[in-house]
Amino acid sequence: MKKRLCLLLAVALTVVLTACGNTADKAKPTATVQATQPTVSATQAPTKSPETQEMTAVTQAPQTEPTPMETAAPEIATEIIQEEPAPAGDLQMLINGTAVAVAWEDNAAVDTLKELCNGQTLTIDMSMYGGFEQVGSIGTQLPRDDVQTTTEAGDIMLYAGDQMVVFYGSNSWAYTRLGRITDKSQAQLSELLSGGNVTITLTY
Repeated sequence: MKKRLCLLLAVALTVVLTACGNTADKAKPTATVQATQPTVSATQAPTKSPETQEMTAVTQAPQTEPTPMETAAPEIATEIIQEEPAPAGDLQMLINGTAVAVAWEDNAAVDTLKELCNGQTLTIDMSMYGGFEQVGSIGTQLPRDDVQTTTEAGDIMLYAGDQMVVFYGSNSWAYTRLGRITDKSQAQLSELLSGGNVTITLTY
């Protein structure tokens, strides 16, 4: 009986030792793997290759701001240039005291008109006619070279050699051209000339 009991204890002890040995052997590889496995930080970003960094730098290049020249171009394009009145020393015209810029013709009639105004003021009393012009006597004959003409608003003509005609509308007749008002629109000329008789003064 004692021998059997000793034999059972020996078998049980062998089983226990074998089980402990297996458990220790299984734990070893796990410990080795954990010891040799590199730890990677959760926030660590993967390193980019030089080629990838270069491509990123190119695609993320900041856009250039427009230069002052580029932003100022629309302002230059929309700038309105107004013609100035005739310079001092040229034949000057006023209509009811309002100075107007005139591009005078280079002909004998205008030369004679300048001689009449040299050192003095020539006043011409104008009258409305036909709903498109003002006409008045110069008081003397000027050289004439009449041509059949269809006038426009702003035209200054010599009629019959001794009449100045200033148009705010249109007419077709034989005239000698004296010049043209250049700084007034048709609406402005109509406002200036269509409200009644006017007085024109010329100086040189």
